[in-house]
Amino acid sequence: MHLPLLHRPAPRPRTLLALLAAALIAGTGLAQAADLPQAEAERHAQASYREYFELLSLPNDAIVPEDIRKNVDWLAKAFEKRGFATRQLDNDGKPMLYAELPGRDPARKTVLFYMHLDGQPVIPAQWAQKSPWTPVLKRRAADGGWEEIDAAPLFDGPVDPEWRVFGRASADDKGPIMMMLAAIDALKAAGGTPAVNVKVILDSEEEKGSPSIAKVMQAHRELLACDAIVIHDGPMHATNRPTLVFGNRGAAEARLTVYGAKVPLHSGHYGNYAPNPAQRLATLLASMKNEQGRVTVAGYYDRVRISAADRQVMAAVPDDETALRRRLGIARTDKVGANYQEAMQYPSLNVRGMASAAVGDKVANIVPDRAVAELDLRTTPDSDAAYLGALIEKHIVKQGYHLVKGTPSDEDRARYDKLATFSYQSEGADAAGAPIDSAIGRWAYKSLTDSFGATPAPVRIRMMGGTVPTAEIVKVLQVPFAIVPLVNADNNQHAANENLRLGNYVSGVRTIYSLMTHPL
Repeated sequence: MHLPLLHRPAPRPRTLLALLAAALIAGTGLAQAADLPQAEAERHAQASYREYFELLSLPNDAIVPEDIRKNVDWLAKAFEKRGFATRQLDNDGKPMLYAELPGRDPARKTVLFYMHLDGQPVIPAQWAQKSPWTPVLKRRAADGGWEEIDAAPLFDGPVDPEWRVFGRASADDKGPIMMMLAAIDALKAAGGTPAVNVKVILDSEEEKGSPSIAKVMQAHRELLACDAIVIHDGPMHATNRPTLVFGNRGAAEARLTVYGAKVPLHSGHYGNYAPNPAQRLATLLASMKNEQGRVTVAGYYDRVRISAADRQVMAAVPDDETALRRRLGIARTDKVGANYQEAMQYPSLNVRGMASAAVGDKVANIVPDRAVAELDLRTTPDSDAAYLGALIEKHIVKQGYHLVKGTPSDEDRARYDKLATFSYQSEGADAAGAPIDSAIGRWAYKSLTDSFGATPAPVRIRMMGGTVPTAEIVKVLQVPFAIVPLVNADNNQHAANENLRLGNYVSGVRTIYSLMTHPL
């Protein structure tokens, strides 16, 4: 059963001037106030915390379809409770959830809000709490760490904005979903209606690279039709200032295997005689980057174009790189870009894992028979997986390797000194970019400055390093987009002890409320 859309209460007697002003406001479709006061945002945020804890208690790894369905069912009820019409979009047992506020006005622009309901896998033993699926409240301890505290004040008492909720998907991405629900509650309490037609799509496989988002959206293109897309994913700037992002890198994966002898060999009998594939792999990987961390594969950066205006925008981002290096525990950075923001504009070549023989208590005195490196390539709008993968393959051949499709044959081994396999493919999400001065960019910027002020101004980021399925969504719907992150930058997303700062939860409620109450 769907509840009716929010209605404005009957007006009290007012002066003619006041009535005219009210009529102008109603004509734009705005709520009674485009800004949600901090105290009201805190009140509605607190009223939603019990639901937030309940949602976080539902495991949501997309590898388990049954768990995804439980999340979708729970969220469908939560949206319907607030007046949304919902529909589960079939996706091979892991449905996506569509929600729309009824009463669409053709005079208003339509905004599709994208978030995802799935989360990264967990290794419970790595978490400093009973279970990643049992959310807990923590505060900063005297030693700088985090200590668990009673969650009761969170639901019925003063709340410290520096407290944090720890649990899988607390920030990425169930937090923003709950912020939207709380913002709708606030809008309902204000007796207002949105200034835009509101549609929502909740992805069920974002953490798996959104392999089916394009297929699902194409199947429901008319249902999802909109004038613009707002993506609530990724971290805010480290200053926690309101943040707008106008692009994201894509993701591709590659595997490189270097072969040695047919079988592992006794290192005493064959060391100094049989070539070691682990050593060869290390040398090959080292040939792909220099000491400054720049990729030396020919042509890797050639397609990147950064204008003077782009550099000016990036230079204005208030990054404290000294503090960032201290937080990361590194003495210096790679020299790919002049600063952190510029570094994110280039494609990357990252060794995300290596394996050859064994270490620790399984180590043996052998010359390994093979060595494997798993790579991830962060792509850019101008340098996709096909382009970068082909360049790496060409580089490997240039180093004297003969590439085979699988395990080398005896003929291959007799004929070629250096043997390897190399494969690459997109992880399902391509890079995307949009002009900072686009209509949706100006709309989002005004929404944020109206709510949070223009001094200091919202942070505008040309392209973030992480990956969301922006390109796949935009290719289907053919409309502009903006990424509006809502969670704290140090939220440990994808890692153990993921968390959400409660001050960000409240500011996220205000942000979404402001976007919904500003006409596009």
